[in-house]
Amino acid sequence: MTDDTTVTRNDEASRYEIRVGDTLAGFAKFDQRPGEIRFIHTEVDPAFQGKGLASILAADALADAAASGATIVPYCPYIAKYLKTHEVDGAEIRWPQLPTDPTDATGQ
Repeated sequence: MTDDTTVTRNDEASRYEIRVGDTLAGFAKFDQRPGEIRFIHTEVDPAFQGKGLASILAADALADAAASGATIVPYCPYIAKYLKTHEVDGAEIRWPQLPTDPTDATGQ
């Protein structure tokens, strides 16, 4: 995108944030557990969509998570898709067990 795009980890908000200049353009929400980081939601502000920011955010957030040694658990559909189509050096991934039928959340 541009040179003024940055990704930072905001532990207080439990998310990685992408900024364009001083403006928050999107985030990847996570849930930190002992030994793992669960990515649960990724969002880019509509004003910034179509500029490749989600991919930049995913790449930087996943690289940071992998560098920390935490196992990555992709509950977020965007993060899961990114991991299936991109290599993240050093990433240990645990794929979550999700119901095959979204209407059958009980697994019965």
